[in-house]
Amino acid sequence: MPEALSMARELDLDLVEVADKANPPVVRIMDYGKFKYESAQRDKESRKKSSQQSVKEMKYRPKIGVGDFETKTRKVEGFLMDGHKVKITIMFRGREVTHPELGRKILDDIAERTDNIAKVEAYPRLDGRNMTMVLGPDSKKQAAKARAEKEAAKEAARAEAESGEAGDADSAESQ
Repeated sequence: MPEALSMARELDLDLVEVADKANPPVVRIMDYGKFKYESAQRDKESRKKSSQQSVKEMKYRPKIGVGDFETKTRKVEGFLMDGHKVKITIMFRGREVTHPELGRKILDDIAERTDNIAKVEAYPRLDGRNMTMVLGPDSKKQAAKARAEKEAAKEAARAEAESGEAGDADSAESQ
């Protein structure tokens, strides 16, 4: 141990104890400051690459109007497209809790509307006066939808170009 310490001092490096329980103790000669810095950089890089997936919540009522339902459901679709999970809560007040089928119908409608971009991770269940369901983004479905939209945009551009050429030919004939 003393000879390792003198070697580390000669090289102007640090002597780091790796396994203190071993007999004899295992040590390593290294630049500890550089090691700490590189370790911090690796951790920072791995955090940067990982994506944060948070759970957003949207609350509905059994007697929700059509306009409000559409607005909230569009917001849910936006959350799912951004890669967030969405917890949907139906809040029952008073005697509304005696008709859980109304809440179940709303949750089924939401699941049906978001079927192309999401999957149901936790099916509807009644917790006291609230009925909850969790939707998660389905990356396979989103990728397929994005491809379909891209293909539709190409097709529309192609049709626009063809109709533009036909329009140019008609104007040339009239002159």
